[in-house]
Amino acid sequence: MSDRPDEAVNSFRDYVQTRLSALQRLAYLLCHDRHRADDLVQDALFKLYLKWDRARAASDLNAYARTTLVRTFLSERRTNWARRVVLVDQLPEEAFADPDGAAVVAVRRALAGLPPRQRAVIALRYYSDLSVEETAQTLGCSDGTVKSQTARGLAALRRALPEAEPNGAATTRTRS
Repeated sequence: MSDRPDEAVNSFRDYVQTRLSALQRLAYLLCHDRHRADDLVQDALFKLYLKWDRARAASDLNAYARTTLVRTFLSERRTNWARRVVLVDQLPEEAFADPDGAAVVAVRRALAGLPPRQRAVIALRYYSDLSVEETAQTLGCSDGTVKSQTARGLAALRRALPEAEPNGAATTRTRS
């Protein structure tokens, strides 16, 4: 780090303190495991620290950090780690925000059923509220790829989840 070491370390520490929870939430949406999300964030922050001078010089530090996190997740999915580790299907009940938990469980299972790249696109577009262009930049792909992955991911989620009526009641699809 080119600045005084103490100054660089302090700026990194301040950044992590302000953005840690947002990075953890995004990581959780990507991998659906609280402990794995913590590991992903730790790996991404380590990489961010190593490139801290470059990251601070970026036009959008938050986008730089998100990109690092998503690329760490996608890189991990390409390795044997994902094939060796078996994750459990259900999280502890205290993790669910809604009273009955059914809706959250259904959405999380549907998201977990998506391929990693589609899951990343959906999380970045609809959870992190990024534009198509910002998502493409984060993932290192074209706008068209983001659009097609979004369309495919949303179509898969629609198939996996029951339709909701305007009043909130769920209905099942009938084929004609």
